Amino acid sequence: MPSTDLATGLFIDGEFVDAGKAGRFDVHDPATGEVIASVADGEVTDALLAVDAAAAAAAAWAATAPRERSRILLRAFDLTTERAEELARLISRENGKAMPDARAEVAYAAEFFRWYGEEAVRALGSLATAPGGTNKIMVTHRPVGVCVLVTPWNFPAAMATRKIGPALAAGCTVVLKPASETPLTALAMAEILTEAGVPAGVVNVVTSRRSGAVVSAMLHDPRVRKLSFTGSTEIGRVLLHEAADNVVNTSMELGGNAPFLVFADADLDAAVDGAMIAKMRNGGSACTAANRFHVEAPVAEEFTRRLAARMAELRLGPGTDEASQVGPLVNEDTVAKVGELVEGAVAAGARVVTGGGRPDRAGCYYEPTVLADVSPDARILREEIFGPVAPIVVFETEAEAVEAANDTEYGLVAYVYTGDLARGLRVGEALEFGMIGLNRGLVSDPAAPFGGVKQSGIGREGGHEGLMDYLESKYVAVRW
Repeated sequence: MPSTDLATGLFIDGEFVDAGKAGRFDVHDPATGEVIASVADGEVTDALLAVDAAAAAAAAWAATAPRERSRILLRAFDLTTERAEELARLISRENGKAMPDARAEVAYAAEFFRWYGEEAVRALGSLATAPGGTNKIMVTHRPVGVCVLVTPWNFPAAMATRKIGPALAAGCTVVLKPASETPLTALAMAEILTEAGVPAGVVNVVTSRRSGAVVSAMLHDPRVRKLSFTGSTEIGRVLLHEAADNVVNTSMELGGNAPFLVFADADLDAAVDGAMIAKMRNGGSACTAANRFHVEAPVAEEFTRRLAARMAELRLGPGTDEASQVGPLVNEDTVAKVGELVEGAVAAGARVVTGGGRPDRAGCYYEPTVLADVSPDARILREEIFGPVAPIVVFETEAEAVEAANDTEYGLVAYVYTGDLARGLRVGEALEFGMIGLNRGLVSDPAAPFGGVKQSGIGREGGHEGLMDYLESKYVAVRW
């Protein structure tokens, strides 16, 4: 059996340990189905041991000087950057993404350590005089406490660092529960954080296929005061119910259904370039992926032609093959869902311009696909595709485009391409989304507040707002 050089136990209280009774589970390469490692399969008792460790370390870590927390996070940035190629290959093997995407993810992940290393010293309070002049209003911030962090498979490094970075900067201790498809990257990050100087118990990692039971048990432990979850809206709803029992502070980065609006006055070359980034970053398996393309009628045919030509040129193959531009999807269930969405759209009248099916090769692949003449009622416009498929619908007026874009329960990100700045800002203001890419196909940045509205989430990650999500305000009324 091929193996990695990583320790593959649970990471609890600064050590890699075996799981209790559950044993281990295999991690597969989605390009080949090959087993690349087996990792400890944690159960409820293991998760609560991790909470024990996090709780025991909490007071000392909260009391650690912000400058020392900063130093450790900046050292983690250096180590992650030094090991970028090794980490990228690990991500590609367990996740399937092409190496350019894997390298970009590692760079993105490292930046969260650097940004929050800088932010650790900036949890500033405030002092004001009460309007009535009776006292001073002094506001300070304290770490929220023990945090449970639940991350998805599509960005196994960046989603971990985007949560760990601000939590540690704020003085919180954490238990990370990574997706069972991609546990190896989380364990690699635990090794880096330990080498960077994170004390035992401050960061713990529980790998498990029993996600529901394990996370529920931790949320019902009164010592856990924070849940940060990235994943589907469906699971997010369940976890919000679970968190309500102990009134646990929650941050939710949930599903997306990003519209990509192209107006007739847009620079079409730039729009197609942006579409390739917004759609095909990580092979379409991203919550920020452009999920549906709304194109103004005068340029719809030309935009479709150009996008299809670019998509048809993409090379599929194993993520670790340097020639590959699009890797496999993470598993067979994901491939099946993408196929169902495409088939349903075609049955409802959509036309396949390029792609449209699985290639004739082993592995969890789906062809880069462009669909034209998509029915406004098609399921593919309502659900997150999470694959390399671009459905295109045509609009006639600005008001029609905004109405169609907002016709979703989701509100994470939207993209707008236009040559008219006033229109771009006007449309951006009217769109019910937490983030807008205006003539840009990429919005993610560690220095910016990432998050959505409606059923795409609660709270923000990244930016100064991301730090504040791990702090509680304390008000002191005082007179002197």
